[in-house]
Amino acid sequence: MAELASLVQRLEVAVGRLESVSGGGGGGSTAGSGAVSAYVEAYDVILSGSVAQYTSLSQQIGGDVQKHADMMKQAFSCQRQLLGTSSCSQQPSDAGLTGLLAPVSKVIQQVQAFREQNRSSPFFNHLSAVSESVPALGWVAMAPKPGPYVKEMQDAAMFYTNRVLKDYKDKDKVHVDWVKAYLSIWTELQNYIKQYHTTGLAWSKSGPVASASAAPPRAPGGAPPPPPPGPPPPPMDFSQTGKDQPAENHNALFASINKGSDITKGLKHVSDKEKTHKNPSLKTQCGPVRTGPKPFSSPQPTGSTAPARSLPPVLELDGKKWKVENQEGAQGLVISDTELKQVVYAFKCNHSTLQVKGKINSIIIDNCKKLGLVFDDVVGIVEVINCRDVKIQVLGKVPTISINKTDGCHVYLSADSLACEIVSAKSSEMNVLVPGKDGDFTEMPVPEQFKTIWDGKKLVTTATEIAG
Repeated sequence: MAELASLVQRLEVAVGRLESVSGGGGGGSTAGSGAVSAYVEAYDVILSGSVAQYTSLSQQIGGDVQKHADMMKQAFSCQRQLLGTSSCSQQPSDAGLTGLLAPVSKVIQQVQAFREQNRSSPFFNHLSAVSESVPALGWVAMAPKPGPYVKEMQDAAMFYTNRVLKDYKDKDKVHVDWVKAYLSIWTELQNYIKQYHTTGLAWSKSGPVASASAAPPRAPGGAPPPPPPGPPPPPMDFSQTGKDQPAENHNALFASINKGSDITKGLKHVSDKEKTHKNPSLKTQCGPVRTGPKPFSSPQPTGSTAPARSLPPVLELDGKKWKVENQEGAQGLVISDTELKQVVYAFKCNHSTLQVKGKINSIIIDNCKKLGLVFDDVVGIVEVINCRDVKIQVLGKVPTISINKTDGCHVYLSADSLACEIVSAKSSEMNVLVPGKDGDFTEMPVPEQFKTIWDGKKLVTTATEIAG
């Protein structure tokens, strides 16, 4: 079945190529037609190669992975249509480009939404790898450096593909091959961009000006749908550094975190009347809550600013998950009715403090800014993802703390948690504070710079200090 699926994919690409040649031959000159179709044919090689292999392996795995792959197949098809348009049309205005990018942007949002809707999936790491890297298809709007942008998105996927390899390397080779095939898509795409679109999407110097209504008819579902009403979401930004607030405000916000076990004296307890899982009527008052990363969207015209959307704050127990979302300036949030099987997921909580009492399975902090977290015991892992300027204090024990794509993270360990493993990737300004006999903390930075040498048999990597 896998070989058959791969063959079907190759046939679809071949048919698309023939239709492109037959459809584009009547307009311009033969020489011009051959030149503009070269990068479309090169893109077809990627579709019939690594993309087809990824799709085939996803079908073997089945379930949510296969559903995700079907969405990705549609995304690549939409982008192939855009390349066909650019190969025989002149570059449009920003507004025209927005319409042309709409089909790809829509599928990207669907891919990311699918991951958020299936957090309990046994293949969540697979879904996360795809969801984190699918914005790479937005390279067509990332002039003048589309290639490095794709590389950045590929790196974002590797945090989760490494987890897949760890879980399946000794169990099922199909998943290992799936990781290799998926990552090779982005590697080949970088090489493709370097050759044909080094500083941005290449457009024809002749022919009509491109428009969404004039796009080739091969795209599924006909012409791209009009954008939804209201301002579009802002483009993804991976360059935030966490320097937007004065240092004194940051220090004042987290001053109470150094109180140790006395920190609970200044915290506000959330009563049963304020907990939405014990009062379902509260949910209807604040409306539905949607979570997840911002989808890729095309660049906005110069001078336009999309207003930020304000979502209602959430603090509730949903099944086994404590959801703490959209909290702004909430000092003294407390989760006390905990059980070992429960997890805490904090999403988009800014300028707030949260304490988790008792022993719990795991804690995830995602897309939070200037958040203070204090907890007793975690038997699994504490994960910090896509955050800025957060502080974490362990009062009891925790085996592992993972810090990924985060700028600014202070970890206060307790005497019982000194054996904790701290794993970091793509992060900066990390410090670990260790308690002394007198109760004072000793602060030590986590290395960010490394030196790698070849010792004749293998690569040896050691941490280095920044000179000067």
